Amino acid sequence: MKPLAVEIHPEAVAEARAAREWYQVRSPDAAEAFLAELDLGIENIRMAPDIYPRYLHGTRRYLMHRFPYLIVYRVVSTTVQVIAVAHGRRRPGYWKVRATG
Repeated sequence: MKPLAVEIHPEAVAEARAAREWYQVRSPDAAEAFLAELDLGIENIRMAPDIYPRYLHGTRRYLMHRFPYLIVYRVVSTTVQVIAVAHGRRRPGYWKVRATG
């Protein structure tokens, strides 16, 4: 399969930035590791979007390994749409209006 294009919802970008800032205050190394893992996750999704489990509201999810975050996405035509970079233990499904809009 050809790698897909990626679109990231503006609120998902804001979530990723907030998470990075939270880690930055505690450890610059952790902040960089978070971004590296996020980039790797998006690249893995882009290369093989159908291998990750179905999730809520027609989405799929990619669980980050070192951090308690998940990347919520859907595939529309030839594009991966990242809906949320969500903390795995806070407010499940808060992003669902993004998936239906």
